Amino acid sequence: MEGAQGDDLVDNVVLTGFMGSGKTTVGRLLAARLDYGFIDTDDVIEQRHGPIPEIFASVGESGFRSLERDLACSLATRTELVIATGGGMMLDERARKALSATGAVLCLVADADAILERVADQEGQRPLLSGPDPRSKIESLLRARADTYAQFVQIDTMHHSLDEIVTLIAEQLQS
Repeated sequence: MEGAQGDDLVDNVVLTGFMGSGKTTVGRLLAARLDYGFIDTDDVIEQRHGPIPEIFASVGESGFRSLERDLACSLATRTELVIATGGGMMLDERARKALSATGAVLCLVADADAILERVADQEGQRPLLSGPDPRSKIESLLRARADTYAQFVQIDTMHHSLDEIVTLIAEQLQS
């Protein structure tokens, strides 16, 4: 497969990582650079099933993860996509295997302080961070997800500009 620049590329690029790590923002820019389609899995789920906080309220986290798993398996049949996953999608083994089989998976990383700053204005939109101490919840979730996230190439989103991040990913895809 060839991208806009004529370089051999993978079928899909999957961006994973914690909420607020930059998956959607970087994903859109990367898709434009590669001349690929862009899909944000949280957006697709919201279009099909309603707002994520309402999904969590009605079917719980396990019901939401089931929707993510089904979407991952569906997206695994497509090509020439940059897919920004929900922060927990790749924790599910079936979703992880399905999307990993379609191309490169990269994990965007940021520390708890950067994440908290990036999601601070999204109160009520992040069900996993509801409650009095979102920073400690972020730290706890980062620890719980560390082993899964560590399976993938890590891309730091705190110390580079957006353009630098997209270039780092494009270089990683060519190596």
